[in-house]
Amino acid sequence: MIIHSATFVKSSETLKQCPDSTLPEFGFIGRSNVGKSSLINMLTGWSKLAKISGEPGKTRTINHFLINDKWHLVDLPGYGYAKVPARLREKWQRNTRNYIMKRDNLVCLFVLLDSRLKPQRSDLDFMEYLGINQVAFARVFTKSDKVGNLALRDSINLYDAEMLKKWESLPVTFITSSKNSEGRNEILSFIQEYLNKLSNRV
Repeated sequence: MIIHSATFVKSSETLKQCPDSTLPEFGFIGRSNVGKSSLINMLTGWSKLAKISGEPGKTRTINHFLINDKWHLVDLPGYGYAKVPARLREKWQRNTRNYIMKRDNLVCLFVLLDSRLKPQRSDLDFMEYLGINQVAFARVFTKSDKVGNLALRDSINLYDAEMLKKWESLPVTFITSSKNSEGRNEILSFIQEYLNKLSNRV
């Protein structure tokens, strides 16, 4: 897939405020400071499409971007640590889960995982939640350039081992680096395959 255009559509606090659209949507979500904005900018080729911040928890709304006039990339608030009151953090999470569970044109979620870290309980619990509710998702290991090949393999193996305690099979997995664009072609090809399948159903 070649990205010809990527434009910001709107930010929404709730599901009801999301764009009135039937275009396919692909969501990106992960723990705070996982590198989500950097990954979105790398995938689209627009360096300032998503705002990058050194402060965790800066994405506080459901942000829609129109890609190639054919599908929406949706930047979702992160879960986990954020320097905000617990009540506000719970509000973000509630609105995000409403979007995930009730947005009819959400095709797939990309769950971002920091490849430098051991399996995080919040990540495992969130993916289990998606699995129980039959929400299609893929794992995206970020920041691969910051770890060696052995450490990266060990990190993924640890996640696999933890998930296989409850899962019969593992989701599609991507390894990415916003610095050297690793994984870009693979993710965009994955999205294109989804779009092709959807167009064949029409």
